Amino acid sequence: MLEINNLTNRPLDEEFLNKVANKVLEEEKKDGVVSLVFVGPNRMRKMNYQYRKKNRVTDVLSFPEPPQKDFIAPPEAQKQLGEIVICPREVKKRAKREQSEFKKELARTLIHGLLHLLGYDHKKPKEAEIMLQKENKYLGYFF
Repeated sequence: MLEINNLTNRPLDEEFLNKVANKVLEEEKKDGVVSLVFVGPNRMRKMNYQYRKKNRVTDVLSFPEPPQKDFIAPPEAQKQLGEIVICPREVKKRAKREQSEFKKELARTLIHGLLHLLGYDHKKPKEAEIMLQKENKYLGYFF
């Protein structure tokens, strides 16, 4: 399940984003809540510097929820998987570079962020290959 907070002026297809997220979570056999936030380039640059020490705008940042030891959630509470922050302007720039449509690149970015929340990474070549295969598989359900 997605909790979407759009802090930009760009309208986004929330129904489509929910479908993409639900498909990935279903296929990965994970259940929980993901906070999805859309921000402008200035805020994204600040966050990228604050958390990664990179003074540039990026398209997506993912913040997995740390494990909650000794915390007993009420039965009705859903597990928090983490937060994904996306900069639509950067996604639009990548779509243009890739000669792709914005909606497709937005889905790819969301999938990428979700995979990070679920523990996937791309620091090593083998990890990057696995992550790319999964991104393409999930993107293929919609495009």
